Amino acid sequence: MSTTETENLCGLKREDFQTTVEGKKTDLYILKNKKGHEVAFTNFGGALVAIMVPDKNGNFGNVVMGHDNIHDVINSPEPYLSRLIGRYGNRIAKGKFTLHGKEYQLATNDGPNHLHGGKKGYNVRVWDVTRMNDQACVLKLTSPYGEEGFTGELEIWVAYTFTDDDELIIKYQATTNKKTIINLTNHAFFALAGIANPTPTIDNVICQLNADFYLPIDPVSIPTGEIRKVEGTPFDFRKPMAFGDHINDTDNEQIKNGSGYDHNYVLNKKEEGELSHAAHLLEPVSGRTLDVYTTEPGLQLYTGNFLAGIKGTHGATYPRRSAVCLEAQHFPDTPNHPYFPSVELNPGETYTQKTIYQFGVEK
Repeated sequence: MSTTETENLCGLKREDFQTTVEGKKTDLYILKNKKGHEVAFTNFGGALVAIMVPDKNGNFGNVVMGHDNIHDVINSPEPYLSRLIGRYGNRIAKGKFTLHGKEYQLATNDGPNHLHGGKKGYNVRVWDVTRMNDQACVLKLTSPYGEEGFTGELEIWVAYTFTDDDELIIKYQATTNKKTIINLTNHAFFALAGIANPTPTIDNVICQLNADFYLPIDPVSIPTGEIRKVEGTPFDFRKPMAFGDHINDTDNEQIKNGSGYDHNYVLNKKEEGELSHAAHLLEPVSGRTLDVYTTEPGLQLYTGNFLAGIKGTHGATYPRRSAVCLEAQHFPDTPNHPYFPSVELNPGETYTQKTIYQFGVEK
């Protein structure tokens, strides 16, 4: 694996990502496709730290938010920045749920609610990595029984593959020894304009989502239980629309509750678990595009409403609303809404998910 700035588009140095956390070594991994484009990540939280792809003029930029050394990754003011999320991505109301007749209490780390696996979720764990080839690595983690209040020991494998078609394919697999709940995702913060100082706002990014319905939320971002049509609302991305068109419609209760877009979309599916197109983004200045395909039933759209000008890679800064997250997942607070697609995993079953982030250009 190359380590010098001259050999790597991303300009990241392996030694800057090497330390020991709780007895486990951290490192930098760079996936390079036949075009020479790159995806770089560290095994601390599986954090993506660079995705180097060209714009319409052939100029390369990093389109994912991260940090350029392990110290800044570990101490990031945004603890979920482009990292793997679990055991339960998104929120669970009051951190409570009932499974096989027993009530469980999880950590409450987001106001009254449980968020993204708790105080010490998978985003701050050091994953074991096996490099398969220049374009693929497999990350492995054992999540012990009782961790953050969850039942069951989980064995988790996540494969990162970067294809010659500029697809970052993320495949997840998990097994358990006791009935449990699971909702894994990747919290990549995408900035298709390219990170900069400051990184441009996403207001002019054009978005299209393959979803007729979304989940309204209450003032603490928990789904109300309603599955609402997007039609006639600021949430209708069935036809391409710029985020800036309605992101400040604070007379809309839902935009107000999310401080912008921070909502789960119910993806249109012909059958459960099919790999289907979920989203298309176009950043009109650079011409860069992003297409998302997933087997998951939901997609959390988050427009970086709580980013607060943090410092990032190579002197870049990440102001409010300078990134968009498209987190493929099951729905928030599912254990407390029995009619949402199930997040239960039983012994003998295998949890699987496949999500593809494909980068391109529109000239």
